Amino acid sequence: MANRDAPLQPKQDRTTPAVRRRRIRRALTTLPLAATLLLSACSDPHSRLAPTPEPHGPYVALGDSYTSGTGIPDQVGTPAGCGRSSRNYPALVARYLGLDADLVHDASCSGATIADLTGPQSTTGGANPAQLSALTAGTALVTVGIGGNDLDFTGILTRCIALDAIGALLDRLGRTTDEDAPCRAYYTADGTDRIQQRIRAASTRLAAALTRIHRLAPHARVYVVGYPDLLPATDGAACAHVLGVTTGDAAYLNSAEVRLNSALQQQATAAGDTYVDTYAASLGHDACSAAATRWIEPLIPTAGGAPLHPDAAGQQGAADAVERAITAGD
Repeated sequence: MANRDAPLQPKQDRTTPAVRRRRIRRALTTLPLAATLLLSACSDPHSRLAPTPEPHGPYVALGDSYTSGTGIPDQVGTPAGCGRSSRNYPALVARYLGLDADLVHDASCSGATIADLTGPQSTTGGANPAQLSALTAGTALVTVGIGGNDLDFTGILTRCIALDAIGALLDRLGRTTDEDAPCRAYYTADGTDRIQQRIRAASTRLAAALTRIHRLAPHARVYVVGYPDLLPATDGAACAHVLGVTTGDAAYLNSAEVRLNSALQQQATAAGDTYVDTYAASLGHDACSAAATRWIEPLIPTAGGAPLHPDAAGQQGAADAVERAITAGD
């Protein structure tokens, strides 16, 4: 019987020297192929072996004038018609994260609609390339602030001010009620809220855009940034003096903005992205509030910025909200 405690003997190689030499040659010839496959896998952005980007950079900012900071000094970047400010919230977020300039691409542009994410946009200073062209497989962070121009919200406000001229005057004299809302009557004249129809259409377009963002930047964390409070949620009487809209229409327009933000939040959640609420923090800082406290400029700006757009304080408020969201996700 064999001794179980005896050490195992290595199996003898009974192949001839010629056979062993052929095996060695075959092994050597496969090494370059293995190295090539490994390098190919590492260079393929969609490969499992592809390195993931750093947590916060590269960073791409997408959006409209509420992102670009139109009218806020200093205006930077090209094309000039996009109205990007060195103090907009993408710039402030990038500084907060300590990102070098080469890791930040602000593609936002004044007047942008969701369609301008995927196609070039004409501006007074030339064409802005499709905003999604800034994305790569290595993009780590994306903020998206868009949708208001799909509603033509600025045009809606302009029309409401024109419709409310007489009503606002009576409002100042205390001769109207919350039911006096010429603008609301105009946009719901046929029994259908046309602003709500635009919100639904914008929501559908945003869903498709978010899907494309994830396809182009598969490793990126995406933050959908909502709109700040433009008109007071409760005391609409102040807007009769500042903007010339009745108390009833101030409430109607504020409701429309809340519904837009809700649609943006729903699509962000459906896409697995983070919604950034800039509305709650901006309550009391609307365009009809006192100059010392407002984040949204009135029809005649006094603190830099475009009419009915965030000023520098408003951009800082948006940056704070984005930074909180990023920190919470770390």
